[in-house]
Amino acid sequence: MNIPVLTIDGPSGAGKGTVSRAVAKKLGWHYLDSGSIYRSLAISALDKQIDLQDIAKITLLAEKMHLAFECDDVLIVSLDGVNITHRLATEETGAAASTIAAYPEVRAVLLQKQKDFRRFPGLVADGRDMGTVVFADAPYKVFLTASALERGKRRFKQLKEKGIDANLDKITHEIELRDRRDRERKAAPLIPAVDAFYLDSSDLSIDEVINQVIILTE
Repeated sequence: MNIPVLTIDGPSGAGKGTVSRAVAKKLGWHYLDSGSIYRSLAISALDKQIDLQDIAKITLLAEKMHLAFECDDVLIVSLDGVNITHRLATEETGAAASTIAAYPEVRAVLLQKQKDFRRFPGLVADGRDMGTVVFADAPYKVFLTASALERGKRRFKQLKEKGIDANLDKITHEIELRDRRDRERKAAPLIPAVDAFYLDSSDLSIDEVINQVIILTE
């Protein structure tokens, strides 16, 4: 398939979403936020009060889930016809998504849903295993990261700006736990693709990161 793909993988809070959306807009390519797919499934499971350890029920839910993405400057996600965008970034959703994303059965069901986003003129795919599993043949790959403390500070600032009470130490600790869980899971662990460009954004502005990624595709 000759449709170009740029994968941007990395841990939570590294800036993948902001960078990926901006790069997709500049290139005029489609955009896939794979994390939102898992977070949407987590929201569906939580709403239906399904035990997150019940792999069979979670997998069946993934098969039946209907998602719609709209993306310009911001991403709008609808689950079964309901806009759930405002719920995607909550800590509860993130923790639940990290749990169910570790199940090989769930990842297998959602794999094709992600592959279907590959359309002309190109795709920017944001996630954790885009360059290693979903689009392993992608010609452009980036592994975007930042220190756990820096990612914690970014998350803390986001929550404060939304008027949500937050604790920096707790947020940073949760990020470290999620990183460990994502690295150690058996199904598609969070690791850089061997041919990925490693980019640490800890001391870089968003514009600097975007420019470096754009240069990679030229």
